[in-house]
Amino acid sequence: MARRQDVDALIAAAREGQPRAIARLISLVEDASPQLREVMSALMPFTGSAHVIGITGSPGVGKSTSTSALVTLLRAEGKRVGVLAIDPSSPFSGGALLGDRIRMQEHSSDPGVYIRSMASRGHLGGLSWSTPQALRVLDAAGFDVIILETVGVGQSEIEVVGVADTVIVLLAPGMGDGIQAAKAGILEIGDIFVVNKADRDGASATSRELRHMIQLADRPADAWRPPVLKTVASRGEGVPEEAAAISEHFEWASKSGELAARRTTRAAEEVEAIALAAIRRRLGDVGSDERLRELAAQVVAAKIDPYAAADTLLEGLS
Repeated sequence: MARRQDVDALIAAAREGQPRAIARLISLVEDASPQLREVMSALMPFTGSAHVIGITGSPGVGKSTSTSALVTLLRAEGKRVGVLAIDPSSPFSGGALLGDRIRMQEHSSDPGVYIRSMASRGHLGGLSWSTPQALRVLDAAGFDVIILETVGVGQSEIEVVGVADTVIVLLAPGMGDGIQAAKAGILEIGDIFVVNKADRDGASATSRELRHMIQLADRPADAWRPPVLKTVASRGEGVPEEAAAISEHFEWASKSGELAARRTTRAAEEVEAIALAAIRRRLGDVGSDERLRELAAQVVAAKIDPYAAADTLLEGLS
């Protein structure tokens, strides 16, 4: 366990923008270090200022290229930008596999940009279980904008809406993304829809299809109306319009109370996850494996119902 002054020194270095300190703090998060409780406590006074932008979409739509183009524009505005790219995990090492940092190398020498690939480690939802706390590290380190790029998008991969202030759904023409978005429930999570690779055939048709489906959605009169934009991220085309839409959504969310609601929901889910993990550990500490099997056998034999069995198991925690 690190001493308090060591934790304070590490956080001070991170707030000065030292990449090694930021990397070490995120590694503590990923490794679920025993120091993590103390680190999170020390970070809290410095959090709450960053705008978290989630970018999600099917593989091949150009998420990393779009992220890089957006970073370029945000840096031109003088904003410090942190990027968390959630990659599929290597089955051998558990580490990030795709290596988005390689694809964003043009920003590697910019002290105002920090890019980190994190492994999803098999976690469904497109995000790593440690994502909320890693976001807190970058927030406390003083980044104005944090871009969270997810593994993909689909029925089980829409958790980005729970951790982002603004969600961008990226699509591409010729991939059937419009229909897939409707089927997977993606229309409900996007704040901004971007058809990338708009120089390809079918871009206008994909945009019209999306607008039509969004118009059919049942939304309150004062709700945010997601725009559908077209970009060619590899050439920077349409990115200024995308950035303007992001700013407009953030302003609306701040004034309407949506931003506070999302952040409260995010915190509630994080607290719940930590509490459930603690309960699992405590169940293990009281030797519940054998007790659980005994109770399960009684349920199978119809001697006890599963709710009563669960109550009995939890009695050992009180």
